[in-house]
Amino acid sequence: MSLLASPLESVESAVIWLLVGFSVVTWGLALVKVVQFVRLKNQDKRFHQQFWAASSLDSAAEPSHELPGPAARVAQAGYAAIAVGDNQANDLSHAINHQDRLERALRQQIVRERRSLETGLAVVASIGSTSPFIGLFGTVWGIMEALKGISAAGSASLETVAGPIGAALVATGVGIAVAVPAVLVYNYFLRRLKLTAADLDDFAHDFYSLAQKSAFRVLVHPAVHKPQAGFTQPVKEAS
Repeated sequence: MSLLASPLESVESAVIWLLVGFSVVTWGLALVKVVQFVRLKNQDKRFHQQFWAASSLDSAAEPSHELPGPAARVAQAGYAAIAVGDNQANDLSHAINHQDRLERALRQQIVRERRSLETGLAVVASIGSTSPFIGLFGTVWGIMEALKGISAAGSASLETVAGPIGAALVATGVGIAVAVPAVLVYNYFLRRLKLTAADLDDFAHDFYSLAQKSAFRVLVHPAVHKPQAGFTQPVKEAS
């Protein structure tokens, strides 16, 4: 009896079909993540070229809000935080709030970008860690069924034992074959994620330094500033 003849023919065959599905999911997510990281890398490269070619932080606001990409969105969050601060008084206490607000906005946007890049990696990690055990479960179940068949047949010859048990061991092999690529895919994209987050951290520090140099004020058209989610305009007290 072939283990792949029907998903419902036996428990071990169902386990193998499940593992095949896991493999399809792993390679599908790997393809999606490759496209995602390549696209974001190209977007950030284009943004950095235009941002650092600008003559000032003011003039860099336009490409920051026109171009897509994680670095551009980090810049947008920074400009939004500065725009909110510009509506308040300019005494020393509010200048400190400018710094805290900008630092918090940049850090929160980097966290959002990291969460977006992490999408799908938890699934791949789960597949890599559970596939060997699922395969082992199929093997154990197959061996149990094989021993029951041998007992019912009343024969313990090598031909009678080797066939069913050998077929049951296929599930463990398939589980390992599915887990190894999943672990490699997860580790590779986790590394790419850390590198991207480090680049965003570096850019956020550079943006903060430029904002500090300009006293946390950017003289651009108000329409350019579109506060991100989580930023609210200060509520003015009734006079």
